[in-house]
Amino acid sequence: MNGNDSSLPRTERTKPSGPPQGGLDGFLASLGVAVEPELGTLALTHRSWAYEHGGAPHNERLEFLGDSILGQAVTVKLYRDYPELSEGELAKRRAALVSSTALAEVARELGVGAVLLLGKGEELTGGREKESILADAVEAIIGAVYLSAGALEAERFVLGLVDTLLADPDRFTAALDPKTALQQEAARRGLPHPPYETYGTGPDHDRRYTAHVKIAGLTGKGSGTSKKIAELAAARDALLKLRERAK
Repeated sequence: MNGNDSSLPRTERTKPSGPPQGGLDGFLASLGVAVEPELGTLALTHRSWAYEHGGAPHNERLEFLGDSILGQAVTVKLYRDYPELSEGELAKRRAALVSSTALAEVARELGVGAVLLLGKGEELTGGREKESILADAVEAIIGAVYLSAGALEAERFVLGLVDTLLADPDRFTAALDPKTALQQEAARRGLPHPPYETYGTGPDHDRRYTAHVKIAGLTGKGSGTSKKIAELAAARDALLKLRERAK
């Protein structure tokens, strides 16, 4: 399937005015795959921006497409590469790789947040760092790659996004599900469930959260625009500190 505009519904053939073209072009070029600029812009258009611009097209349909492509590519990769794993273990790894936490991490590495089209409300509440928005945008980008370059190129693109995580089991566990990984580490050491202390500061429109978690005499610290993001960051920090101390 190619990216010809005739393959898209009429509402998705309307090109929203995006970020400065240099920024968008640079971002699309950094993906390492040819993505039609119109589809690339659509993939980065959040519904909040679309609502403020007369109901312009946004990225949710591309996200739906990309989610399916992502799931299939990851499932086939895991099935082929890990013949010794049971169905249950394969399902756990797939869930971790396609989780919002994993995709948000990928988005940050790609620099997605800087080129998102967001409404004013999302801008004021830190939308460029919100895990769900970043994860959805990555799925939409995958959908745009599929429509622009076809199925094989989309699969290659997806595997490029997850290969680094799969190649490093420690990073895979810590990065994709750090709270569970930290809990498992505590159990392995015979320690109680690591306690979290989380608090928010600042006005409602610009609230930031800070979390601390303690384990084995170490304190992991994290911050973010939501309690969940802050606690995930704190758990990840604690795991990294445990790993450093073990060296």
